[in-house]
Amino acid sequence: MRWSEITVYVTIVVALALWWVWVAASRLDRLHRKVGTSRAVLDAQLVRRATVAAELATSGVLDPVSSVLVGEAAWAALSTGASELPADLLALVGPDDVPVGGAALLAVDRGSIESELSATLREAMDEPEEVAALRADPAGDELVGLLASSWYRVQLARRFHNEAVAQTARARRGPLVRLLRLAGHAPEPSSFEMDDAWPENLGRPGARSGSAETAPPR
Repeated sequence: MRWSEITVYVTIVVALALWWVWVAASRLDRLHRKVGTSRAVLDAQLVRRATVAAELATSGVLDPVSSVLVGEAAWAALSTGASELPADLLALVGPDDVPVGGAALLAVDRGSIESELSATLREAMDEPEEVAALRADPAGDELVGLLASSWYRVQLARRFHNEAVAQTARARRGPLVRLLRLAGHAPEPSSFEMDDAWPENLGRPGARSGSAETAPPR
């Protein structure tokens, strides 16, 4: 075999290797962007659920004890991400109550805080009669419907985010990806764990009062 032929073959092999590296690096970049986008969507849905919970607590349709407990849990969830809240939600939180150094709050285990809000809301809606009474009030019916919608969106957003994280983690574990350090300085993505179990008496989004529909699957 002539040197010219060897050179051609080597050039082809090198070109294919470089192409593979470029494809793998581009795929990793897309996956990391997907994780970032899905987390942003999840954060927005968590804020939306906490906002509806806060409105429910201050609406007067809950009993006094439940109003206080739900309000405190909703405030904790909102204040965790207060530094990223839009202006209309900051007005709900209260500009004087936003903690100094709000960005540092992001280091708090947000999953635990959101889980506490889930548990508090389930406790407030533990009795079917209480939910029926809320549904009987037009304002309460609207808020319960909004809560069901936002909760369902949280479940979907968390599922999509964790799937994106798992997909990215699998890609990063590839031997050649690790050998060539194709992930660069991108941090290892992490899933978002929280208790988002559906309240038994809440009903599916859009369900009417007295509906026997079951909660959406997790």
